[in-house]
Amino acid sequence: MSKKLTRSSNQMIAGVCAGIAEYFGWNVTLVRVIYILLSIFSAGFPGTLVYIILWIVMPRPEKVD
Repeated sequence: MSKKLTRSSNQMIAGVCAGIAEYFGWNVTLVRVIYILLSIFSAGFPGTLVYIILWIVMPRPEKVD
């Protein structure tokens, strides 16, 4: 079974950073910190735009009952 890149239910805003961390098996906090640092050093706007695009493009996680 292949992994799918989806947003995570472990979310602060939309679950994008947590979804990326879960997909690659990385620490969620580390991905969030790296995202914030990249956004700050790129003047904020590109990072925000990328996040919004990923929020729209990445599917929601499948619900498991």
